[in-house]
Amino acid sequence: MSAPVYLNDLGVICALGADRAAVARGLFAAHPGGLSACDDVLAGYTLELGRVTADLPDLSHCPVAWRGRNNALLAAALDPIMPAVRAAIERHGAGRVAVIVGTSTSGIGEAEPALRALQQDGQWPASFAYGQQEMGSAASFVRQRSGAQGPGWTLSTACSSSAKALASAARLLRAGIVDAVIAGGADSLCRFTVAGFHALESISVQRCLPFSRHRAGINIGEGAALFLLTREPGPVCLAGWGESSDAHHMSAPEPTGAGAMMALRDALQRAGWAPGEVDYINLHGTATRHNDAMEARAVSEVLGAQVAASSTKPLTGHTLGASGAIETALCWIALAENPQQQLPPHWWDGQVDSGLPALALVVPGTRAAQPLQRVLSSSFAFGGSNAVLALSRGPLP
Repeated sequence: MSAPVYLNDLGVICALGADRAAVARGLFAAHPGGLSACDDVLAGYTLELGRVTADLPDLSHCPVAWRGRNNALLAAALDPIMPAVRAAIERHGAGRVAVIVGTSTSGIGEAEPALRALQQDGQWPASFAYGQQEMGSAASFVRQRSGAQGPGWTLSTACSSSAKALASAARLLRAGIVDAVIAGGADSLCRFTVAGFHALESISVQRCLPFSRHRAGINIGEGAALFLLTREPGPVCLAGWGESSDAHHMSAPEPTGAGAMMALRDALQRAGWAPGEVDYINLHGTATRHNDAMEARAVSEVLGAQVAASSTKPLTGHTLGASGAIETALCWIALAENPQQQLPPHWWDGQVDSGLPALALVVPGTRAAQPLQRVLSSSFAFGGSNAVLALSRGPLP
């Protein structure tokens, strides 16, 4: 089936806010927010992290294997779209509604104190179940909470996970296998991931500076975003997607950007767009030396230097497996709920790295001359897993 696929509804929670309206306000605020100083995650360091401070849904009534911060974030993103989900289930049947979720942390945050308790007491605490760590927990939890009974699975491809979940949802819909999909991703802050990136010398203790000559690494964040996708016209169309694999290195990107370029070109081709028709690109923009260098080359080569571009990670932190969905959510807001026609800002120190191709980085406060029509969102992950989504205002003519 070649029918367009639409992102009909959105629930999102991240460091910028606990709902769509708060996230929109934080995205377009006059001053950068979102990140906060945290001294309780990495011993001996105070780090800027994208922590969610809002109260999360209570999961104490759930089986122990489903209790955890990752699933609580998913619940916070799912609950606002449940009226639309229930309508889809009633219209199509529960078996025709699928669930695809991307994550990378799952229940690692719950395992950390449980391991300490095991070392201290010689037994696992009653509040811990090994199933909390299973990647599949994310999708099974959303299926149970939503009532969807169609196909369901969790994707874990590091930082491209939830972007690939959205592409997978589109394929299910275009194939006619289901009529609606709940898709997106979640990741929660935990010491394990922060310590891991610190060991790679990829953590910045200050707010990150994507594409600056002073960039020094990422700020880890957390959050969740879930969409209801159908073939029925909605505010935003998932017009295309591109995926590729570098198979270059466990953590470093392929330096020429060949795989990223392939994903960008495939997304454009599937959407039927010329490079010059793109109004804005949400960059992966991690503020690491190698990833920014690779992405600048890829974007410059495929789109040129005139397309408005920004990394929103200085506002949300790098939410890892959730980043593709959360950044798609920011694009959804910019396309569908942005009467002032504001462009997502690029917060940095303005210090250009002369070794990188020039990009048209968005100055905070910039407004487009007309409503955004076509945008891209890129996700480039460990292991060379690349995903780019093409989004347009809907419904299509």
